[in-house]
Amino acid sequence: MNITHALGELGATPDAIREEHRRDLDERGYTLLPGIIDTAWLEDLRTHFEELCQREGPGAGIEVHQEKGTRRLSDLVNKGAVFDRVYTHPQVLACIHHVIGRDFKLSSLNARDALPGEGLQGLHADWGADYDGQFHVCNSVWLLDDFNRDNGCTRLVPGSHKKPHPSNALNDTSAPHPDEEYVIAPAGSVAVFNSHTWHGGTMNTSSGLQRRALHCYYTAREHRQQLDQRAYLRYETFKRIAPAARYILDVDVE
Repeated sequence: MNITHALGELGATPDAIREEHRRDLDERGYTLLPGIIDTAWLEDLRTHFEELCQREGPGAGIEVHQEKGTRRLSDLVNKGAVFDRVYTHPQVLACIHHVIGRDFKLSSLNARDALPGEGLQGLHADWGADYDGQFHVCNSVWLLDDFNRDNGCTRLVPGSHKKPHPSNALNDTSAPHPDEEYVIAPAGSVAVFNSHTWHGGTMNTSSGLQRRALHCYYTAREHRQQLDQRAYLRYETFKRIAPAARYILDVDVE
């Protein structure tokens, strides 16, 4: 198995995405894929989100990251077949491959819900160094609720994926940026962004709107994963998923 074979098995061929998506990723650093999650799947994902938050309580998200003022979940690869189609979705994988441009793997599959009055993040990049001529990481945000300016939608600075790391370029990463744009889109959409692009969550200023999202994050295969998928993999997950999915997780032992 190699990345070309795995992507072919999953239907993630170059023609799985339109030219406009490739152009957006190249020029702006992000693109929006509408209508990826159908109605039935969306309801299942929301149901599982709530059940996991309830079941895991204060420990929710501890495998990767917990954040004040948010509900976090981590290691979703192992927490239900409903998530299998997330990290193997052909259109999203085609976008990821276009950005990274070489062999890659899933780094982590997590979830986040910024609570009212919370959620503001400084502009950051998911790669901790300045652009070095190639891209190492790419993320996708799966909208389980409508994203709007009131409930803490993601902001991005288009074209910043080839600029220095924001910590080296900005005096105040929490301040509004004159060029920032907002991911305002209906539930069921997926925003794919080159993770070198400056981005961050905004504050949920609503009186009670939810802002649930999945973060399906990939890295070039030579790098460490945010969550070691092989170390966490459950037997029932391994048996359930196809060889191409195992390749994306990098869990097959050769």
